[in-house]
Amino acid sequence: MRLFVFGLGYSVQHFIDRHAQRFTTISGTVRTAEKRDALRGSRCTPLLFSGDHADPAIAEHLAAADALLVSVPPGASGDPVLAAYGPQIAASSLQRVVYLSTIGVYADHGGDWIDESAAMSGDGRRRQRIDAEAAWLAQPGAPTTSLRLAGIYGPGRNALLNLKAGTARRIVKPGQVFNRIHVEDIARAIDAAFAKDQAGIWNVCDDQSGPPQDVIAYAAELMGIVPPPGLAFDDAEMSPMARSFYATNNRVSNIRMKQELGVELAFPSYRDGLAALWHDGEGR
Repeated sequence: MRLFVFGLGYSVQHFIDRHAQRFTTISGTVRTAEKRDALRGSRCTPLLFSGDHADPAIAEHLAAADALLVSVPPGASGDPVLAAYGPQIAASSLQRVVYLSTIGVYADHGGDWIDESAAMSGDGRRRQRIDAEAAWLAQPGAPTTSLRLAGIYGPGRNALLNLKAGTARRIVKPGQVFNRIHVEDIARAIDAAFAKDQAGIWNVCDDQSGPPQDVIAYAAELMGIVPPPGLAFDDAEMSPMARSFYATNNRVSNIRMKQELGVELAFPSYRDGLAALWHDGEGR
Protein backbone atom coordinates (compact mmCIF):
# COMPACT_ATOMS: atom_id res chain seq x y z
CA MET A 1 0.00 0.00 0.00
CA ARG A 2 1.03 3.59 -0.62
CA LEU A 3 0.38 5.94 2.29
CA PHE A 4 -0.37 9.64 2.26
CA VAL A 5 -0.47 11.57 5.53
CA PHE A 6 -1.96 14.96 6.29
CA GLY A 7 0.03 16.08 9.33
CA LEU A 8 3.41 14.44 9.98
CA GLY A 9 3.33 15.15 13.71
CA TYR A 10 4.59 13.42 16.84
CA SER A 11 2.24 10.41 16.86
CA VAL A 12 2.28 9.87 13.11
CA GLN A 13 6.06 9.92 12.90
CA HIS A 14 6.21 7.32 15.66
CA PHE A 15 3.77 5.18 13.69
CA ILE A 16 5.93 5.50 10.57
CA ASP A 17 9.06 4.58 12.54
CA ARG A 18 7.35 1.41 13.77
CA HIS A 19 5.28 0.32 10.77
CA ALA A 20 6.81 1.80 7.62
CA GLN A 21 7.25 -1.72 6.24
CA ARG A 22 3.47 -1.91 5.70
CA PHE A 23 3.77 0.65 2.89
CA THR A 24 5.71 0.79 -0.36
CA THR A 25 5.82 4.60 -0.33
CA ILE A 26 5.00 7.26 2.29
CA SER A 27 4.45 10.95 1.71
CA GLY A 28 2.76 13.61 3.79
CA THR A 29 2.40 17.20 4.84
CA VAL A 30 4.04 19.54 7.31
CA ARG A 31 3.18 23.13 8.16
CA THR A 32 6.58 24.80 7.94
CA ALA A 33 9.50 24.86 5.54
CA GLU A 34 11.81 24.13 8.47
CA LYS A 35 9.97 20.89 9.26
CA ARG A 36 9.93 19.95 5.58
CA ASP A 37 13.67 20.43 5.30
CA ALA A 38 14.28 18.45 8.51
CA LEU A 39 12.32 15.47 7.17
CA ARG A 40 13.96 15.34 3.76
CA GLY A 41 15.91 12.12 3.45
CA SER A 42 13.67 10.36 5.99
CA ARG A 43 11.30 7.47 5.32
CA CYS A 44 8.64 9.83 3.96
CA THR A 45 8.46 12.58 1.36
CA PRO A 46 7.45 15.84 3.12
CA LEU A 47 5.27 18.43 1.39
CA LEU A 48 4.20 21.85 2.66
CA PHE A 49 0.53 22.35 3.54
CA SER A 50 -0.49 25.31 5.69
CA GLY A 51 -3.28 27.83 5.88
CA ASP A 52 -1.89 29.91 3.04
CA HIS A 53 0.09 27.42 0.95
CA ALA A 54 -0.26 23.93 -0.49
CA ASP A 55 2.48 22.25 -2.46
CA PRO A 56 1.06 21.43 -5.95
CA ALA A 57 2.62 17.97 -5.63
CA ILE A 58 0.14 17.06 -2.86
CA ALA A 59 -2.61 16.33 -5.38
CA GLU A 60 -0.33 13.99 -7.33
CA HIS A 61 0.84 12.08 -4.24
CA LEU A 62 -2.70 11.87 -2.91
CA ALA A 63 -3.98 10.50 -6.21
CA ALA A 64 -1.39 7.71 -6.07
CA ALA A 65 -2.16 6.70 -2.47
CA ASP A 66 -4.03 3.59 -1.34
CA ALA A 67 -4.23 4.62 2.33
CA LEU A 68 -4.81 8.01 3.96
CA LEU A 69 -3.92 9.04 7.53
CA VAL A 70 -5.21 12.40 8.77
CA SER A 71 -3.98 14.12 11.92
CA VAL A 72 -4.54 17.77 10.97
CA PRO A 73 -6.90 19.42 13.48
CA PRO A 74 -9.88 21.47 12.37
CA GLY A 75 -10.09 25.22 12.66
CA ALA A 76 -12.82 27.80 13.03
CA SER A 77 -13.69 27.46 9.33
CA GLY A 78 -13.85 23.67 9.43
CA ASP A 79 -11.54 20.85 8.40
CA PRO A 80 -8.77 22.26 6.19
CA VAL A 81 -8.07 18.94 4.46
CA LEU A 82 -11.67 18.40 3.38
CA ALA A 83 -11.94 22.02 2.34
CA ALA A 84 -8.93 21.71 0.05
CA TYR A 85 -9.11 18.08 -1.09
CA GLY A 86 -12.53 16.68 -0.17
CA PRO A 87 -13.77 16.18 -3.75
CA GLN A 88 -10.49 14.56 -4.79
CA ILE A 89 -10.57 12.20 -1.80
CA ALA A 90 -14.19 11.25 -2.50
CA ALA A 91 -13.37 10.39 -6.11
CA SER A 92 -10.06 8.66 -5.36
CA SER A 93 -9.15 4.99 -5.31
CA LEU A 94 -8.22 5.06 -1.63
CA GLN A 95 -8.87 1.78 0.17
CA ARG A 96 -8.68 3.01 3.79
CA VAL A 97 -8.85 6.31 5.66
CA VAL A 98 -7.79 6.68 9.29
CA TYR A 99 -8.67 9.95 11.06
CA LEU A 100 -7.06 10.86 14.37
CA SER A 101 -9.65 12.48 16.64
CA THR A 102 -9.75 12.96 20.41
CA ILE A 103 -11.70 11.78 23.45
CA GLY A 104 -12.19 15.50 24.08
CA VAL A 105 -15.38 15.24 22.01
CA TYR A 106 -17.23 13.67 24.95
CA ALA A 107 -19.45 15.63 27.30
CA ASP A 108 -18.77 15.63 31.03
CA HIS A 109 -20.01 12.39 32.60
CA GLY A 110 -18.92 13.12 36.16
CA GLY A 111 -16.16 10.54 36.35
CA ASP A 112 -18.32 7.64 35.10
CA TRP A 113 -17.11 5.01 32.68
CA ILE A 114 -18.09 5.77 29.09
CA ASP A 115 -17.65 4.15 25.69
CA GLU A 116 -17.95 5.28 22.08
CA SER A 117 -21.72 5.68 22.39
CA ALA A 118 -21.46 8.34 25.13
CA ALA A 119 -22.98 11.77 24.59
CA MET A 120 -20.87 14.51 23.04
CA SER A 121 -21.25 18.24 23.52
CA GLY A 122 -19.27 21.41 23.63
CA ASP A 123 -18.37 24.61 21.90
CA GLY A 124 -15.21 26.17 20.55
CA ARG A 125 -12.45 23.66 19.80
CA ARG A 126 -14.56 20.72 21.00
CA ARG A 127 -17.39 21.55 18.62
CA GLN A 128 -14.92 22.03 15.76
CA ARG A 129 -13.55 18.53 16.37
CA ILE A 130 -17.01 16.95 16.64
CA ASP A 131 -18.06 18.52 13.34
CA ALA A 132 -14.82 17.57 11.59
CA GLU A 133 -15.00 13.97 12.74
CA ALA A 134 -18.60 13.72 11.55
CA ALA A 135 -17.61 15.14 8.18
CA TRP A 136 -14.87 12.55 7.74
CA LEU A 137 -17.15 9.69 8.73
CA ALA A 138 -19.74 10.90 6.20
CA GLN A 139 -17.17 11.43 3.44
CA PRO A 140 -17.90 9.33 0.33
CA GLY A 141 -15.32 6.82 -0.81
CA ALA A 142 -13.10 4.58 1.29
CA PRO A 143 -14.27 3.46 4.75
CA THR A 144 -13.09 5.82 7.49
CA THR A 145 -11.88 4.79 10.92
CA SER A 146 -11.87 7.50 13.58
CA LEU A 147 -9.46 6.90 16.45
CA ARG A 148 -10.30 9.06 19.46
CA LEU A 149 -6.99 9.56 21.24
CA ALA A 150 -6.52 10.18 24.95
CA GLY A 151 -3.77 12.39 26.40
CA ILE A 152 -0.57 11.54 24.54
CA TYR A 153 2.78 10.89 26.17
CA GLY A 154 5.98 9.08 25.21
CA PRO A 155 9.65 9.74 24.45
CA GLY A 156 10.38 13.45 24.62
CA ARG A 157 6.92 14.25 25.99
CA ASN A 158 6.25 13.06 29.53
CA ALA A 159 6.08 13.85 33.24
CA LEU A 160 9.68 12.76 33.82
CA LEU A 161 11.00 15.47 31.53
CA ASN A 162 8.61 18.04 33.02
CA LEU A 163 9.93 17.28 36.48
CA LYS A 164 13.52 17.52 35.29
CA ALA A 165 12.77 20.88 33.66
CA GLY A 166 11.01 22.14 36.80
CA THR A 167 7.74 22.76 34.95
CA ALA A 168 5.64 19.93 36.45
CA ARG A 169 2.73 20.96 38.70
CA ARG A 170 0.50 18.70 40.79
CA ILE A 171 -2.83 20.43 40.19
CA VAL A 172 -5.55 18.89 42.34
CA LYS A 173 -9.23 18.99 41.45
CA PRO A 174 -11.10 16.55 43.73
CA GLY A 175 -12.58 13.64 41.82
CA GLN A 176 -10.95 14.63 38.52
CA VAL A 177 -9.49 11.87 36.36
CA PHE A 178 -7.85 11.85 32.95
CA ASN A 179 -7.15 9.21 30.35
CA ARG A 180 -3.80 8.67 28.67
CA ILE A 181 -2.15 6.73 25.88
CA HIS A 182 1.50 6.02 25.13
CA VAL A 183 2.56 6.95 21.60
CA GLU A 184 3.68 3.34 21.03
CA ASP A 185 0.10 2.19 21.59
CA ILE A 186 -1.22 4.89 19.26
CA ALA A 187 1.05 3.41 16.59
CA ARG A 188 -0.40 -0.04 17.31
CA ALA A 189 -3.95 1.26 17.02
CA ILE A 190 -3.26 3.02 13.70
CA ASP A 191 -1.65 -0.13 12.34
CA ALA A 192 -4.65 -2.21 13.43
CA ALA A 193 -7.06 0.29 11.87
CA PHE A 194 -5.33 -0.01 8.50
CA ALA A 195 -5.43 -3.80 8.77
CA LYS A 196 -9.20 -3.89 9.39
CA ASP A 197 -11.65 -3.33 6.56
CA GLN A 198 -14.32 -1.52 8.55
CA ALA A 199 -15.48 1.97 9.33
CA GLY A 200 -16.33 3.31 12.76
CA ILE A 201 -15.11 4.97 15.93
CA TRP A 202 -12.74 3.57 18.53
CA ASN A 203 -11.38 5.05 21.74
CA VAL A 204 -7.60 4.80 22.03
CA CYS A 205 -6.61 5.00 25.68
CA ASP A 206 -4.93 2.80 28.26
CA ASP A 207 -6.65 0.78 30.98
CA GLN A 208 -6.16 3.16 33.89
CA SER A 209 -7.88 6.51 34.21
CA GLY A 210 -6.42 8.48 37.09
CA PRO A 211 -5.92 11.84 38.79
CA PRO A 212 -3.29 13.98 37.05
CA GLN A 213 -1.44 14.67 40.29
CA ASP A 214 -0.84 10.93 40.72
CA VAL A 215 1.06 10.78 37.44
CA ILE A 216 3.47 13.48 38.61
CA ALA A 217 3.86 11.78 41.98
CA TYR A 218 4.71 8.44 40.37
CA ALA A 219 7.22 10.05 38.00
CA ALA A 220 8.88 11.72 40.99
CA GLU A 221 9.00 8.35 42.77
CA LEU A 222 10.81 6.81 39.80
CA MET A 223 13.30 9.68 39.83
CA GLY A 224 13.82 9.46 43.59
CA ILE A 225 12.84 13.07 44.17
CA VAL A 226 10.19 14.85 46.22
CA PRO A 227 7.16 15.66 44.05
CA PRO A 228 5.90 19.24 43.78
CA PRO A 229 3.30 20.16 46.41
CA GLY A 230 -0.37 19.84 45.51
CA LEU A 231 -1.90 22.99 44.06
CA ALA A 232 -5.67 23.49 44.23
CA PHE A 233 -7.28 23.78 40.82
CA ASP A 234 -9.13 26.96 41.79
CA ASP A 235 -5.85 28.62 42.79
CA ALA A 236 -3.77 27.50 39.81
CA GLU A 237 -2.77 29.98 37.13
CA MET A 238 -3.63 28.28 33.86
CA SER A 239 -4.27 29.28 30.27
CA PRO A 240 -7.88 29.06 29.10
CA MET A 241 -6.93 26.07 26.95
CA ALA A 242 -5.28 24.22 29.85
CA ARG A 243 -8.22 24.94 32.12
CA SER A 244 -10.65 23.68 29.50
CA PHE A 245 -9.22 20.16 29.80
CA TYR A 246 -10.64 20.01 33.34
CA ALA A 247 -14.16 20.81 32.12
CA THR A 248 -14.88 17.12 31.47
CA ASN A 249 -14.33 14.24 33.85
CA ASN A 250 -14.63 10.77 32.30
CA ARG A 251 -13.27 7.27 32.60
CA VAL A 252 -13.01 6.21 28.98
CA SER A 253 -13.28 2.54 28.06
CA ASN A 254 -10.94 0.94 25.50
CA ILE A 255 -12.78 -2.41 25.36
CA ARG A 256 -13.94 -2.00 21.77
CA MET A 257 -10.41 -1.12 20.62
CA LYS A 258 -9.11 -4.35 22.10
CA GLN A 259 -11.96 -6.59 21.03
CA GLU A 260 -12.71 -5.23 17.56
CA LEU A 261 -9.34 -3.89 16.42
CA GLY A 262 -7.36 -6.51 18.32
CA VAL A 263 -4.97 -4.00 19.85
CA GLU A 264 -2.74 -5.37 22.60
CA LEU A 265 -1.40 -2.49 24.66
CA ALA A 266 2.34 -2.27 25.24
CA PHE A 267 1.69 0.01 28.22
CA PRO A 268 -1.68 -0.71 29.92
CA SER A 269 -1.18 2.10 32.46
CA TYR A 270 0.81 5.29 32.89
CA ARG A 271 2.89 3.43 35.47
CA ASP A 272 4.01 0.93 32.85
CA GLY A 273 4.74 3.67 30.35
CA LEU A 274 6.64 5.95 32.71
CA ALA A 275 8.67 3.07 34.14
CA ALA A 276 9.75 2.09 30.62
CA LEU A 277 10.65 5.69 29.76
CA TRP A 278 12.69 6.01 32.94
CA HIS A 279 14.47 2.76 32.12
CA ASP A 280 15.30 4.18 28.69
CA GLY A 281 16.91 7.25 30.23
CA GLU A 282 14.14 9.83 30.05
CA GLY A 283 14.42 12.46 32.77
CA ARG A 284 17.94 11.53 33.86
